Amino acid sequence: MNYQLIALDMDGTLLNNKKEVSPRNRKAIKAARAKGKSVVIATGRPLVGIKHMLEDLELNTHEDYVVAFNGALVQNVSTGEVILRQSVTHEDYQSLYELSKIYGVHIQALTESYVTTPVHNPYTQVEADLNHIEIVKCDVADFPLDETIVKVMFVDAKEKLDEVERMIPQILHEQYTVVRSAPIFLEFLNKSVSKGVGVDAIAKLKSIGPGEVICVGDAGNDLAMIEYAGLGVAMGNAYDYVKAVANHITDTNEQDGVAKVIETFMLKSCG
Repeated sequence: MNYQLIALDMDGTLLNNKKEVSPRNRKAIKAARAKGKSVVIATGRPLVGIKHMLEDLELNTHEDYVVAFNGALVQNVSTGEVILRQSVTHEDYQSLYELSKIYGVHIQALTESYVTTPVHNPYTQVEADLNHIEIVKCDVADFPLDETIVKVMFVDAKEKLDEVERMIPQILHEQYTVVRSAPIFLEFLNKSVSKGVGVDAIAKLKSIGPGEVICVGDAGNDLAMIEYAGLGVAMGNAYDYVKAVANHITDTNEQDGVAKVIETFMLKSCG
């Protein structure tokens, strides 16, 4: 198959455990681009938190698009043209907050430029540090009505979220896209949102079919795009349930797994 587009998750996939892009991964991305292939970053992070990475990888031309917030925002990196934008409501935030109090977990909400939480906690601090964004401490009831909420997250210790994830009623899965993006992050997004939908929107813009797309990831928020792609790839360090739906399992994020996919499936072909 002549693959034309590859979508890459960041944390646990493109980035190593030091949150860096290895020289081999960097070289492979550059080589794919030189062959006219599209390389798309598809991440749960806010766009403001990855702009430096897009610039560093030179994925910031008018031909480049990005999937941010797990698909809640899809836009052109250079022009800022928005392809998809979906949010949740203040009522969603309030109802999920009430549930978080029952479960005894911390909660936060992401706008396009900052993270807000009613109680300062170390997990929201991780979010802020990771993405170089501000924490705005604000009671949920007082959060400004004119501010857009992109997604709401339960944030807490892995063991606590493991338990909470099992307890979440089915109705919430019907109301929201619910994904575990990291051991300490459980996300609630607009029901129409997923990385798969985001990548598909970009592929359609470029007249690329799903069969010509590779998607690579490691966690629950990557499932939709891995299932969507002609070649869905799980990292060697991926969760077992992610590996179970993948067509191919590559090496880990510490062993240049992304580069090995690009080299094998995009650079060795004659297309």
